[in-house]
Amino acid sequence: MKKSSLFFVVGLFSSTLLTGCSTFENLLSRTAEKREFQVREVWVRQGPQKDNLGFRKINRMTPLIVGDLLIEANALDGMVAYHRDGGHQVWRLNVLNGVEAGAALVNDRLFFGASDGSFYSVNAKTGKVLWTFPTRTENISEPFLDTTNGIVYFISGANVVYALDAESGRQVWLYSRQDNSNFSIRGGSKPALKDGNLFVGFSDGTLVSLNAKTGNLQWELPLNKNKKFRDIDAAPVVDGDQIFVSGYDDKLYCINAGKGDIQWKIDGGGYYPVTISGDKIYYSTTSGEVWALQRGNGDKIWSYKVPEGVPTQAKVYKGLAVFGESQGALKFLDANTGKQVSSYSPGRGIMSTPLVDDKNNHIYFISGEANVYAMEAKWSYPQWIPYLQ
Repeated sequence: MKKSSLFFVVGLFSSTLLTGCSTFENLLSRTAEKREFQVREVWVRQGPQKDNLGFRKINRMTPLIVGDLLIEANALDGMVAYHRDGGHQVWRLNVLNGVEAGAALVNDRLFFGASDGSFYSVNAKTGKVLWTFPTRTENISEPFLDTTNGIVYFISGANVVYALDAESGRQVWLYSRQDNSNFSIRGGSKPALKDGNLFVGFSDGTLVSLNAKTGNLQWELPLNKNKKFRDIDAAPVVDGDQIFVSGYDDKLYCINAGKGDIQWKIDGGGYYPVTISGDKIYYSTTSGEVWALQRGNGDKIWSYKVPEGVPTQAKVYKGLAVFGESQGALKFLDANTGKQVSSYSPGRGIMSTPLVDDKNNHIYFISGEANVYAMEAKWSYPQWIPYLQ
């Protein structure tokens, strides 16, 4: 900057201070109003090895970051690791009928269930299979890994909860539940753990608490018995002594974790888990709305209706609620007001909850067409002193 410009800026500051703080605050306010949230593609890759010319499957895994790698799976032919910044393929693991749900990650170990009737442990950096466990049914729920005891928990498509030794794949215990309904939603509840108790939702509309070491039933709570779709596919979210969980065609419940008592509930079913941030709960409903609720009592703060389909779980990123629409775009809403700030459409919708990465201002997701997206998303400010623009 030239000296004359420097003197001008100093003079501007001096003048501002002399006229009072209100003038300076007005300048900041005017500048903040001009900021824009910008979204752009960094790279896009086709997930499957070959073009999908057949039936459109459900691609809903949330990507995972391992060092310099971004790992994503598709429901067609398997799992792929990409370089996080450049997007080039590092390894590919072919799996018959693909991997639909999410994966658990600890250090360099990746755990996931697949649609070929097996559960996998894989080296996350190389894609080498370390062990497999046969479930003899497709696995469409995300696992939970207890790093303290080295046990991985998951529920199979046959309503069987498995506890496996994470190091060897040896079965520790199983818990099975029957469901006589002819109607269910394609999905499965990711288990949650608190104080030695494992919480899992089932397709018969029941939330159960199991002893994490033995698999013995602690308590069961029937939540939805009267609707066509009774499934509890959303992962229970533990917050202190409370559990937040929803039925697909039912309600959102706040439940006491120790006793299994319902503390409060709100009408509106859900397929994805809630997101808790500060004093708010962000909840995506199967009726096509995203809600911001009071954390303490579930009172609604704002709601946003998607044009079509259902929204994914919302993630909080730079003051925004970020989610995908199953029949639409990636949406960015003001987390306090629900007002739309920006959007990006990949075509054919999104069922993958986006992964937000604050460190490099990136957001990752997989589209309905199984294309993997790395997006840069950030606020852009003009020069903050209006007189120099």
